[in-house]
Amino acid sequence: MEKKKKQKGKLWKEFKDFINKGNAFMLAVGVVIGGAFSAITNSFVNILLSVCTWAVPGGLKGLVTVLPALNDAQKGMDASLGLGQFFDASALQELAKAEAVATYGEATVSETPTLIENVKATILSKYTLHGTTYTYNMSAVIDWGTLINAFISFIIIALVLFTIVKMANTIAAKKKQIDAQILEAYYEKHPEERPVPVEPGKPAPTEAELLAQILAELRKDNGEKSTPEAK
Repeated sequence: MEKKKKQKGKLWKEFKDFINKGNAFMLAVGVVIGGAFSAITNSFVNILLSVCTWAVPGGLKGLVTVLPALNDAQKGMDASLGLGQFFDASALQELAKAEAVATYGEATVSETPTLIENVKATILSKYTLHGTTYTYNMSAVIDWGTLINAFISFIIIALVLFTIVKMANTIAAKKKQIDAQILEAYYEKHPEERPVPVEPGKPAPTEAELLAQILAELRKDNGEKSTPEAK
């Protein structure tokens, strides 16, 4: 029993040491601040893009390109009635009525007007609104608005992070300079406590220098061995 308590106590201590580490704590703070900063960035980007795309119908969401249909499945519900790859949002009611009449007959639609709303719901399930234009879900669409939004968000976030890092580095450099000035002032008042400067050591010999030394030693040894024989 006591052994289990000790193990639990050890695990709890290790867990506290882990969460109290600077890296883990700073990571948690970064995640929270990043989430809050993301909301601020998105709001700022939306405002900026709304101003920049004031004259674009439907705003930035209307900046889409519908690629030509390559098969019948991409041509829309009924291109002959105007329900092709895309249509203007203002024509939704008229197109729903035309589709209802073509499907059920004019007499039936006149007797049951709710059929128009049913057809409209069917149309809305197969089309997506981009600004003021509905595009067919099966069609290939290039959403320029989303691309521009992501690009501007990246630029804004990069600029803000660059500014923050620049300020942090400037503050750190200033603090380091002030600390050095304070330390120098202290050493001027107490010169006996100034540490002795460490002389730089001799640089390590290069490979060529080592080979030259070995060659010199070999020549020296050969010379010493040959001297007695000469005598």
